[in-house]
Amino acid sequence: MKLFDLFLKIFFYLVLIGIYLPIIILIIFSFNESRSKLVFTGFTLENYINLISNFEVWNSFYNSIWVAVIVFIISVVLGTLMAYAIVMYKPRGATILDSLMLVPIIIPEIVEAVTLLIFYVIVGIPLSPATVIIGHIAFDIPLAYLIVKARLVGWNKEYEEAARTLGADEIQAFLKVTIPLLLPAILGASFMTFVWSYDDFIKTFFTRPVGFNTLPVYLWTKLSRRGFSLEINALSTLIVGISLLFTYIRMKVLGE
Repeated sequence: MKLFDLFLKIFFYLVLIGIYLPIIILIIFSFNESRSKLVFTGFTLENYINLISNFEVWNSFYNSIWVAVIVFIISVVLGTLMAYAIVMYKPRGATILDSLMLVPIIIPEIVEAVTLLIFYVIVGIPLSPATVIIGHIAFDIPLAYLIVKARLVGWNKEYEEAARTLGADEIQAFLKVTIPLLLPAILGASFMTFVWSYDDFIKTFFTRPVGFNTLPVYLWTKLSRRGFSLEINALSTLIVGISLLFTYIRMKVLGE
């Protein structure tokens, strides 16, 4: 038994090393003063200074943020309402609807992205930031739905019934009783959908208009045109850092 426990611990740490070692190396070399991609010769902030003074980086960052904000607001509102309706009212075909909500998560993202692009072309919808947002929402609504639904499983309707007994109508009971009780799940869904949209590359790349870049797309554009550089390391570190920041905020807010 002890040998098996030791094996599990070793396996666990090897997995952690495999996941995080490349990220740690990326962060370390983003501060490298040499142009070498393999030898760390000294510490410098020059790569980050170059990023800060780059208008394209700031524009891409701005696009990533405002798109993610719109996406998470719409996705969480619709996902919460759908989860509430299906779990609490159990409409006809609820099982089928519940299964259909899993489809966008199960299907490979590249398939969804290409399908969206073909749909836009056939219907004649020009690519714009709106087409990017629609593509993100198509995935984020099911994500928000699943998170909120998990909170609703085993939900006791007596809370709402008690509120209505005290004079609240159905909408007031939902807003003043149900929403506060669902708040941890709603906040979790908000952070998850925001970070996913902020980090997304594939759907953004296929559904964006020419000249519209988010940070992941800008990173890919630089890699494909100029190849690997230390500025790319710095930009990648920035993307990872922002994602970790939002994850940390989520954990603090939810008390995890």
